[in-house]
Amino acid sequence: MEDAVRALLARSNRLGADPRTTNYAGGNASAKGTATDPVTGQPAELLWVKGSGGDLGTLTEAGLAVLRLAALRDLAGVYPGVEREDEMVAAFDYCAFGKGGAAPSIDTAMHGLVEAAHVDHLHPDAGIAFATAADSEALTAECFGDRVAWVPWRRPGFQLGLDIAAIKRDHPAAIGVILGGHGITAWGDTSDECEAHSLEIIAAAQKFIAERGTTRPFGEKLFQTLPETERRARAAALAPVIRGLASADRRQLGHYTDHPAVLEFTGSEKLSALAALGTSCPDHFLRTKVRPMVVDLPPSAPLEAVIARLRELHALYRADYQAYYERYADASSPPMRGADPAIVLVPGVGMFSFGADKQTARVAGEFYLNAINVMRGAEAISTYAPIPEREKFRIEYWELEEAKLRRRPAPQPLAGRVALVTGGGSGIGRATAERLAREGACVVVADRSAESAGEVAAGIGSADAAVPVTADVTSEAEVAAAFAAAALAFGGVDLVVNNAGLSISKPLAETSVADWDLLHDVMARGSFLVSRSAAAMLEAQGLGGDIVYIVSKNAVFAGPSNVAYGAAKADQAHQVRLLAAELGSIGVRVNGINPDGVVRGSGIFSAGWGASRAAVYGVPESELGAFYASRTLLKREVLPEHVAAAVFALCGGDLPLTTGLLIPVDAGVAAAFLR
Repeated sequence: MEDAVRALLARSNRLGADPRTTNYAGGNASAKGTATDPVTGQPAELLWVKGSGGDLGTLTEAGLAVLRLAALRDLAGVYPGVEREDEMVAAFDYCAFGKGGAAPSIDTAMHGLVEAAHVDHLHPDAGIAFATAADSEALTAECFGDRVAWVPWRRPGFQLGLDIAAIKRDHPAAIGVILGGHGITAWGDTSDECEAHSLEIIAAAQKFIAERGTTRPFGEKLFQTLPETERRARAAALAPVIRGLASADRRQLGHYTDHPAVLEFTGSEKLSALAALGTSCPDHFLRTKVRPMVVDLPPSAPLEAVIARLRELHALYRADYQAYYERYADASSPPMRGADPAIVLVPGVGMFSFGADKQTARVAGEFYLNAINVMRGAEAISTYAPIPEREKFRIEYWELEEAKLRRRPAPQPLAGRVALVTGGGSGIGRATAERLAREGACVVVADRSAESAGEVAAGIGSADAAVPVTADVTSEAEVAAAFAAAALAFGGVDLVVNNAGLSISKPLAETSVADWDLLHDVMARGSFLVSRSAAAMLEAQGLGGDIVYIVSKNAVFAGPSNVAYGAAKADQAHQVRLLAAELGSIGVRVNGINPDGVVRGSGIFSAGWGASRAAVYGVPESELGAFYASRTLLKREVLPEHVAAAVFALCGGDLPLTTGLLIPVDAGVAAAFLR
């Protein structure tokens, strides 16, 4: 048993590592073997198969469904027919061995009914190209002879399992099948043989397409791709607009790619015709929707013209999707999930994909890239002919798929939101970035130190969770670049935290013009530049948003040797009020936090401010935190995490009607009470 499972997992991980072999969370693999039944002490024939929603590339033993093989095969005797085959999924539960492991997928019957010790079901680009070619059956015979059989399109389920089992039984020379409109299935007596057969089918299909296919499957090139710098600048400008449109029904996160295959397709003669046909493999259009939205303007069109056309195309797309739903929905269909596009193609620029979270958005783009490769292969050797639209609807609004959506955990408070935190590499900024990420936000960690920003982002997680950007907030260009990076990484921003700052503590007579200018450049000018870029992006999205200033008790408290710092902080505090008044009309709330005495973990205090303030108050620097705590009403030291908690309180959804507010986080300093 252990050897069978170990070999299955190793094979699955190898096959799932190459996106050309199978897409993320797509396909499945299985092994049959024996284990001791703890009830009888006798050997039991079992099936181990990838469970529902798992990913071959990262599959572990916990992701395997484990079923009694004899019981699974006995289900054929009670199978009520294709019209009721969905009922068989629930029947799999009665075949479980022990607790059964992961939930069985719809493809479980295929793996159990086929008389082979090992079975792979994959979605390789080359294999689906054969499966979606207009003359798929003839091409399969020409390419593979009797080594690979062909079955017409059938929705995944128990009947497809019966069909493939019959083909395996009736074609003893066959090593696998091409599934019309769908993918491939292969088998073998050993795990290695099964994997070799899968790879043989894929390699033969790739070789056939390469040798027999036309050199211009997408026709003539109509549009030139924009140069990289110009292309990415245009993408950054379009991303927030497109994200706002794609979020008309529910807030989405975005992903952008300018993969060469995407640029080739979006600049081609056949773009509109092929995109209108939609994808074919069920895994593809479940994530990309039935078809993408395609911009029908050249790359040279002015930005304003493209934005205006995007709005028109979006309205047309929504109406078309509504009509698609109404054409095929019946009383048993789940409600329409939303009419916005998941994929938007822009000639000369690339592809924008969207989903409820960053991983879903990225994977949707990866799936459409697979679809482009499929269309290229099918058009090279034949004509691309995906499954009928009615069949696509039956998959997209399948009750079994709806059940998967219902099993998802409830979203976190900041799910679907993008936060940009300046000064995010240390202290309050770091704590804020980490807290917002824990609450579900994707985070852009902006800091003058690339090393610090990178360390914080890496600590939060992968690029699906956080990205670092290097930005000096006094530089207009670097601030603009930080927001462009946010647009390319996640589609835009929703929550901006103005935290970057520094401190200089000197008496008035010792404060130089350079000291004054530096503090005001970083905090007053820097906050202005960040907020201006934030407001422009938030307005382009049309989704509202939050801007939070990390100000200071010193904005209202007159302390000694603090004129430049206190004045700069007072400037920030009034920016909160001014911008709250101005940006409310576009749904943007502007608030601030007034911390005090945040010593531990603070980049400001460790960079000299701590020593200066300790000297002013006549205490050792090591005791400065305790000194600040001793003079508060609550006698508590303020930590960066306390400030981060206040930021979340403002943005987490419980204070939707609060704007223009400055919240003290100072453990109680009566002299700093707001009046």
